Amino acid sequence: MPLYMDLHKLEPGVSPKDLALAHFKDIEIQWKHGVKYLRYWFDQDTRNAFCLVDAPSVDAAVAVHREAHGIVADKIIPVAAVSVEEMLGAVEEVPPWMPDSREAPPAESAFRTIVFTDMEGSTALTQRLGDAAAMGPLRRHNAIIRECLAGHAGTEVKHTGDGIMASFASVARAVECAIAIQRAIATDNEKNPAAPIRLRIGLSAGEPVAENQDLFGSAVQLARRICDHAEPCQILVSNVIRELCIGKGFLFADRGKPALKGFAEPVSLHEVRWGDGNRD
Repeated sequence: MPLYMDLHKLEPGVSPKDLALAHFKDIEIQWKHGVKYLRYWFDQDTRNAFCLVDAPSVDAAVAVHREAHGIVADKIIPVAAVSVEEMLGAVEEVPPWMPDSREAPPAESAFRTIVFTDMEGSTALTQRLGDAAAMGPLRRHNAIIRECLAGHAGTEVKHTGDGIMASFASVARAVECAIAIQRAIATDNEKNPAAPIRLRIGLSAGEPVAENQDLFGSAVQLARRICDHAEPCQILVSNVIRELCIGKGFLFADRGKPALKGFAEPVSLHEVRWGDGNRD
């Protein structure tokens, strides 16, 4: 059956227990509509809940919510299992919280930080060194980033040819990882002066269902554009990253509000200061 994710914009006062009870009611009657509600996420700061459902149609998924508790989704989009797994974890049925349980109801957030890296001049490097020799810097790039991702609880989503897209459940860990990557690249360049790597990194964050029909579509697009806008050896982040890192000990520099392709309004950007080699 098709897989869908919905968005519920909840009223103030809805608790994790209220949401867990609603999910329990979905499970009780979903068989009537040939639907299987697999799991849900709850972002308490934004009051947004997201349900992952295996259903024959949107109407069938909505019918379960309507009959079970009346909390109908504000939006529902089709999603691919592989995309959900890359960004949010395994697509599998999670046992519902039981009303008589002594454990606290779940309140896992679906908010994710998206990171893009991009090697400057990869095409020119290939032309200068040849295909075989140019693979050396790319392999070094891949190894460094994957080691840093593993050390900071990041997930590689895809390889972009001359960069990597990754996701993090923690904003702070994502920024820490970006800093670790740039520092590791700088150290590696000292050992390989003939073929240095100059890397751009861009970060943004968001929830899975937003303005468009793509899972994390807006957050992914913005992180990609921020990475494109960054200069070599630079880490640029969106304003939401900057705000969520207040008090975390990171150093930021305001880089203005440039116009980025695909966004109607200028976007506030901040540079993460990661070492003595940063621009002032």
